[in-house]
Amino acid sequence: MNLIPSYKIQERLRYENPWWVNKQIPEVFSSMAKRLYFDLFYPLVVENKVRRALVLMGPRRVGKTVMLFHSIQQLLSEKVNPKNIFFVGIDNPIYVNLSLEDILNLCKQAVNQESIKGCYVFFDEIQYLKDWERHLKVLVDSFPETKFIVSGSAAAALKWFSTESGAGRFTDFMLPPLTFKEYIHLKDRGHLMYPGNINLGENKIPFFLSHDVKALNMEFLHYLNFGGFPEIVLNERIQSDMGRYVKNDIVDKVLLRDLPSLYGIKDVQELNRFFLYIAYNTGNEFSFEKMSNESGIQKATLKKYLEYLEAAFLIRVLNRVDASAKRLQRISSFKVYLTNPSLRSALFSPIGETDPEMGNMVETIVLSQWMHLGYFDLTYARWKEGRIEGEVDFVLLDGKNFKPQWGVEVKWSNRFYENPHELKSLIHFCKVNQFKRALVTSIDRVGIKTVDEVAVSFIPAALYCYNIGDMVLKMGNQNDGQEFL
Repeated sequence: MNLIPSYKIQERLRYENPWWVNKQIPEVFSSMAKRLYFDLFYPLVVENKVRRALVLMGPRRVGKTVMLFHSIQQLLSEKVNPKNIFFVGIDNPIYVNLSLEDILNLCKQAVNQESIKGCYVFFDEIQYLKDWERHLKVLVDSFPETKFIVSGSAAAALKWFSTESGAGRFTDFMLPPLTFKEYIHLKDRGHLMYPGNINLGENKIPFFLSHDVKALNMEFLHYLNFGGFPEIVLNERIQSDMGRYVKNDIVDKVLLRDLPSLYGIKDVQELNRFFLYIAYNTGNEFSFEKMSNESGIQKATLKKYLEYLEAAFLIRVLNRVDASAKRLQRISSFKVYLTNPSLRSALFSPIGETDPEMGNMVETIVLSQWMHLGYFDLTYARWKEGRIEGEVDFVLLDGKNFKPQWGVEVKWSNRFYENPHELKSLIHFCKVNQFKRALVTSIDRVGIKTVDEVAVSFIPAALYCYNIGDMVLKMGNQNDGQEFL
């Protein structure tokens, strides 16, 4: 039973949809710059040949609500009838005990419409509605000529439910934390970049280069510490108090509220401590034995926590392969990375370019650039053959036959450009897998060094990350990234 009168709910709906009267979205959203991912997202909003709802997923504070309002702004600019556009923030308690269809009927009454044919319906923070996926599936089936777009931050529920319950009815779109390319765009630092080419082995590929790598590296360091959240990039006041901002929006809302309510987690402080442990050690290799010993949490509970945090897009777990890129039958070790590099700096302290954590943090940044491609089968290689041990930071497996496509060694150092023969693990990996080329990041060195018939391309880490972000945007969901190296 809903104790709030219908007319009060309709008043709220009119407040949330000011374009019904003035044909404009609120200025707070219209004044914000669009994320570059908007050009990938909006075509899915207006796509009407396939009867599917669009589900916008992602971590908190990456700009999902803003993306919805920018979509509404674009619809209005294309002369869509303002009263055919409905926006509802499901997280408002006024909608408690109402189904999506109940809310939809109230929207119709608020604008005096009998039909929603040709309408665009936006439900924000959909996870606050119990059994939302079942409600949404019914709407998609009942109103085939209406487009439904939903978003939510409790990505664990969205990811699992939209996959399991909405088969054939939902299209998922993952909005990742801000990429380095988007950061450069928002900061208006595009003058640092220019389109060029680089040689990768015998291949010459299009590649953005920089007029001033030193200045680009300064932006790269700032991105590492503050760049994952669009709101923070342009707000120095928030940058000065990142800890409170992240605590309120990530720790309190996700770890202490969203995940416990979804999975019935009783010891929320234990989950909080575990996430801090992971954040501090991003990029390190773990085993459940090591994790349990260091955190004091039972192995079975650790496995669940890792699943929850990864489903919520806070971390990414990479599994290990051997020198020939074969998966191990028993998962004995794995790496864990934050999906948003600035989380670590916010939770602890900003990092300087000479700090010992920079190596792991640059790895974390590289991984975060691939976040939109959730199906990307990225692993790392580590092996021990007799007395010889080796490791390669990132290895891409072909999703069809699970053969390695490339290997990348991430360094925040110029040492290996001067001494490429020290890259013994990478060269061994290339020889075993018959690779003729490999890529290694540096601080600012660019060039190719040949070691044992393997052409090793050196690219500054900042340039590499910028180009991953550019390539992923161009790929959309149509490519698997195998041409990149």
